Amino acid sequence: MYNFSFHNPTRILFGQGEIARIGECIPAQARILITYGGGSVVRFGVLDEVKAALGERFCLEFGGIEPNPSYETLMPAVELIRRNNIDFLLAVGGGSVIDGTKFLAAAACWIGSDPWDILLDGGATVQKALPFGAVLTLPATGSEMNCGAVISRNVTRVALPAANGANAGVSLITKSQHDKLVFSSPLVYPQFSVLDPTKSYTLPAQQTANGIVDAFVHILEQYLTFPVDAKVQDRFAEGLLLTLLEEGPRVLADPQNYDARANLMWAATMALNGLIGCGVPQDWATHMLGHEITALHGLDHAQTLAVVMPSLMQAQRDVKRQKLLQYAERIWDLHDRDDDKRIDLAISRTRDFFESLGINTRLADYGIGSEALDALVAKLDQHGRYPLGERQDITLERSRTILAAAI
Repeated sequence: MYNFSFHNPTRILFGQGEIARIGECIPAQARILITYGGGSVVRFGVLDEVKAALGERFCLEFGGIEPNPSYETLMPAVELIRRNNIDFLLAVGGGSVIDGTKFLAAAACWIGSDPWDILLDGGATVQKALPFGAVLTLPATGSEMNCGAVISRNVTRVALPAANGANAGVSLITKSQHDKLVFSSPLVYPQFSVLDPTKSYTLPAQQTANGIVDAFVHILEQYLTFPVDAKVQDRFAEGLLLTLLEEGPRVLADPQNYDARANLMWAATMALNGLIGCGVPQDWATHMLGHEITALHGLDHAQTLAVVMPSLMQAQRDVKRQKLLQYAERIWDLHDRDDDKRIDLAISRTRDFFESLGINTRLADYGIGSEALDALVAKLDQHGRYPLGERQDITLERSRTILAAAI
């Protein structure tokens, strides 16, 4: 096991009715901006419940944060925060809303010329951020208990000298960008997160399935690498994987089963709160490849993971051999046949599980063919996303091979 330092400061309020306690976690004089997404929290009364718990505190609202939250959508909220002296943020929604709120927390305190620089340097230069909390409605990303976020940018404005001379000012042009980048900073851990399983009852089946796949792949990125004799982390990860295999189909069959929802919600949080990644090698190549697919083709994040992961497992089967065999035995109960056959079956059963949730696992299922490969690989190159993998052996050419096999 590698050396590690683990600290997670997020307070979790878990269970039905816990929204009522958020007043305990926010200063009485706070000036709050509540952030949310497409409006389901309004339709189903979650926003009213949150505002009732906040009492007489000053509150403004900012809605419309989309899946794969975009810089273009978020920047008006930065201005709203600054203009109204907001000093506390409260995200109400799923991982995209929480990710977007993390960006707002850092961007509102950013002193550089363009807060997009936060993404370009991965969050390394974040010096200050507003405090914030979260009320989770969609278990998937684990953003409610970690310090990472993913933000997209669709266009950028470029300043050019005006046609009648440089001293006459500048003109601005807009060009397509299509970037999806990650940043992290210990300054953007949520101070608290409310996890009420009943708030996920009304999720569409597609969003529930996406969340299951997202959490499953989060675990595999930290587990399916190479052994370092980290028995505690391995057993934790395996327990989470088995929980998702059991509870995922149960939730889809019975959406208002509280126990199944509770287990799914907590498993998704534990999948990416740092615990199972302590002292072990981590991969994350599936995520990096998937981000480019989302940026260029608009697929849901979980859809890209379901597409890339089986292909990557196959391409990397030699370097992941020991952990693939462990995965085959402990997760899929495969003990017979030779080693290669067990690995084949483990990969195919992983693909079958994703498909059983209604998530397609081929790019062709989404109308994406080999003509897309050049642009995807070019974006990886542009973002410096190579080499990838736990052994840093996934080059640009190997990335192309993995993507081609995923078609």
